[in-house]
Amino acid sequence: MIKMLGLRLARLVATLFAVSVITFAMTLLLPGDPINAILPPTTERDPQIVAQIREEYGLDNNIAVRYKDWLNDAVLHQDLGTSYVTRGQKVTDQIKNRVPVTAQLALMAVVIALFFAIPIGVLGAYRQSKWDDQLTSAGMQVALSIPNFIAAIMLGWLFAIKLDLLPNTGWARISKEGLLANLKTSILPATALALTQMAIFSRLVRSDMIATLQENYILSARAKGLPDRFVLFRHALRPSSLSLITIVGINFGALLGGTVVIEQVFSLPGLGSKLLSAISSRDILMVQGITVFIATVYVIVNTLVDLLYIVIDPRIRRS
Repeated sequence: MIKMLGLRLARLVATLFAVSVITFAMTLLLPGDPINAILPPTTERDPQIVAQIREEYGLDNNIAVRYKDWLNDAVLHQDLGTSYVTRGQKVTDQIKNRVPVTAQLALMAVVIALFFAIPIGVLGAYRQSKWDDQLTSAGMQVALSIPNFIAAIMLGWLFAIKLDLLPNTGWARISKEGLLANLKTSILPATALALTQMAIFSRLVRSDMIATLQENYILSARAKGLPDRFVLFRHALRPSSLSLITIVGINFGALLGGTVVIEQVFSLPGLGSKLLSAISSRDILMVQGITVFIATVYVIVNTLVDLLYIVIDPRIRRS
């Protein structure tokens, strides 16, 4: 067990290092000069001022030195640099301010998706090829086919404009306006994100559960006269959930970086909208910092998913 944990940790550190190198190099390879983002377009480019700014931001150093300084600040001081555009705005502060919005949306989307996907998938496996399985499969196919932004527009039109039950834009923070106000502003974008995830999760649960229901121990449990509900959720669901856990971990990390369109539709102050504005204004350090943060969360979540296998499946734990 200790050896395995050590190997997982070493792989995690190596992956994060590779991610940081690739992200740093890719942002530096973007066309254009960072000076163009620092100095307004109308500013006269005095060579002495330009040289002073390059020295101040370390832009006159080679790539290796710049990466070493940036990595040292990131690891030792949790400092991802200062925005070129805003001149004084810390990248770390912006991430701390905006990550609760994006993280809550991603977490709510996964929870909503799982809440509906698991019973739908179990029902589909239990009633395979019956009318209710065909009905739910068709519904999941429709949910999978609708783009997130179309779902967001439809939900906003229905619940915000026609029924006037929920706000269509803005974000209420729990610390300032309370939990109820926060849920009112988050439920629509989270639901729009959850539709596609729900379809993916339910189809995965259904396919794995169909295979599990053919196992000998399931047939034995049914032969003992155990209720179908007990057999499905007690004996069949747990071994059928390994693939689901993997996809949940992967999709949660992807949602952190994939909420850009939804945040734009609902005017939410999340990481996605900030990343989009940073790309538009060529704020390289902001793009770099947000990208590395999302990649780091993605890698850590998937490492935790790997470790969760040990808890769920005794066969992996014994091996």
